Amino acid sequence: MKVIKHSGQIVPFDIEKLKLSLQKSGAAPDLIKESLAQIQKQMYEGITTKQIYKMAFAILKKASNGHAARYNLRAALQMLGPAGFFFEKFIAQLYAAEDFKTKTNLILPGKCVSHEVDVILKKDNIISMIECKFHSSREASSDVKVPMYILSRFNDLKVKKHTLFSNNETITSCIIVTNNRFTKDAENFANCSGISLLSWDYPKNNNIKNKIDKGVLYPITCLTTLSMVEKEKLLILDQILVKDLITDPQSLSKIGLSENRVRNVLKEASQICKLI
Repeated sequence: MKVIKHSGQIVPFDIEKLKLSLQKSGAAPDLIKESLAQIQKQMYEGITTKQIYKMAFAILKKASNGHAARYNLRAALQMLGPAGFFFEKFIAQLYAAEDFKTKTNLILPGKCVSHEVDVILKKDNIISMIECKFHSSREASSDVKVPMYILSRFNDLKVKKHTLFSNNETITSCIIVTNNRFTKDAENFANCSGISLLSWDYPKNNNIKNKIDKGVLYPITCLTTLSMVEKEKLLILDQILVKDLITDPQSLSKIGLSENRVRNVLKEASQICKLI
């Protein structure tokens, strides 16, 4: 059976890929088996992957909000837009969980011009700059022009001394992060130029998805018990991660949720953080 991807490409249906995505949601084997059976009954030639996703999401949500939330993870990253400001803060949180010191949204002078830097990292006396390329469309990729452009900015900044975490510090490495994917040419150019890349699925064993699961760093946008408006209010309050709501539930009251709603959100948050 053929299915239509987000990009419009027509490909054979891959049941193993669907099964793997259901497993990553934390669903039990019996639920996965039942979900696959239900979805296959409703499938037809030319169905879109978006429709398959909606069916799977609905089945998981009926069983557990926590499963549905984790299944919704990639879409949740897209909700950290539209400008990507909150995505930059989220990326800083990923690295902070790995014992990096972080700063966000800095204007730094280069040799020739000043540059806006999304995130600055420090660990073991190594200073890195991060450029975040946020895409609101799932089909969009960061092509080779992205690392080519950012390399020129990095070269302009690394020859200057900066006051970052202390005085007279030098930026010695560069990382480009996207919520989607890089093209193969972008990967090749970055590797050749000494630039590190991080995307949804790159590098293979230390990508955004891996970092989220390893550190239990799920964004609040994956929660199914909150509306988008409520999520935006929490983001404005700097509540970026689901686990932060567990330690600071008062923020839910601050955005106007009733006690019953607060309990439901915290229940889902606990489910997400325990489904590792």
